[in-house]
Amino acid sequence: MTNFIPIFPLSVVVFPGENLNLHIFEPRYKQLIGECFELKKPFGIPAVIENSVQELGTLVEIREIKKTYEDGKMDITTKGVKVFRILEVIKEVPDKLYSGAIVSYPDDTDDGSRLLMQKVVTGIKELHKLLEVSKDFKKPEEELKAFDVAHHIGLNLQEEYELLGLFREAQRLEYLKRHLGKVVPLLSEMEALKEKIKLNGHFKNLQGFQFDE
Repeated sequence: MTNFIPIFPLSVVVFPGENLNLHIFEPRYKQLIGECFELKKPFGIPAVIENSVQELGTLVEIREIKKTYEDGKMDITTKGVKVFRILEVIKEVPDKLYSGAIVSYPDDTDDGSRLLMQKVVTGIKELHKLLEVSKDFKKPEEELKAFDVAHHIGLNLQEEYELLGLFREAQRLEYLKRHLGKVVPLLSEMEALKEKIKLNGHFKNLQGFQFDE
C-alpha cells in the first residue's frame, strides 16, 4: 500500500510504540500539526542523518496538544505507529508550507523469542548497573519488544536507524544482543580500571616476592 503523508524530518529515530514530545515553533510545522490534529491524521518523521533525509521513518499520531503559546508555538505529545519507506519526496505541496512524501509500509514479522528478549533485558540491566542509571521500561518484562528497549542501551543515531530497517523481531533482538555483547564487557573493563586508579596513592598491603633459596 502506498499513500501521501505530510513529513516532519528530524535528526531523530522514532520507534513504533514510542512516545515522543515535541516543541513546534517553525511556521510550516505549526501548520502541519494544526491540520493533522484537526483532521485526526498522522504524519511522518523521516530520520535526518548527516544533514540528509533518509528513506526510512516512522508514522506518528498526535496524542495531545499539551500547550499552545500566544505566538502559535505548541508543545505536543506523539506516538510512533509504524515504519514507512519514502518512494518520492514532494518538496512543495500545493497551498502548504510543509513538504510531504509518497510512502509504502514494509511488512514486519513478529518472530522474536521470549528467551532472546530475556537475554537482552538481562544485558540492559547489567549495563545500567555499570552506568549507575535507572530506567523504567513502562511495561511488564513479558510484554517487551525490541523497539520498547532500543533507546535504553546507548545506540547512536546511525545504529538506531539500522535497527529501524530490520523488519523481523528476531533480527532486531539479535542486533541488540550483539551491541550489548560489545559494550557491557568494555564498560566492565573501564569500571575495573576506575577502581584501580582510585587505589593509586593508597597504602598497599602487598606481600613481597620470595626468591627460592
